Amino acid sequence: MKNKSDILSTLWIFVTLNYLYCDLIGLMDSSLLKQYLTGNVEGFKIDESFLLYAGILMEIPIAMIILSKILQKNTNCWANIIAGSIKTIVMIMTLFVGSFTKYYLFFACIEISTTIFIVWFSIEWLNQKVDREQR
Repeated sequence: MKNKSDILSTLWIFVTLNYLYCDLIGLMDSSLLKQYLTGNVEGFKIDESFLLYAGILMEIPIAMIILSKILQKNTNCWANIIAGSIKTIVMIMTLFVGSFTKYYLFFACIEISTTIFIVWFSIEWLNQKVDREQR
């Protein structure tokens, strides 16, 4: 069986690539690109503070790639449960703000499913008895 921390790290890589590619596709959407150029997208002012908060939110899955590999089991599980829950809640909330496109909904479903799985997987691992191979 694969190391659970490796699986979690790989899941964070997968979901991070989905976040990034969805954002990249959004820049190819001419109606959104026009809004980005004005600094106002779907009623949100895209300023330095907004970009800082967006950066902090993106740093969560990026940091979890390495943290999932280096943290000890209990800390690892809790970090994944918390990070996965935050990202799941934020993604669900984005579906209720402004309008969204078909491609955004497609990626959101993948991202939400993945972070829910990360939370579930971490809870299951946390509830397992200590196994030397599983850290």
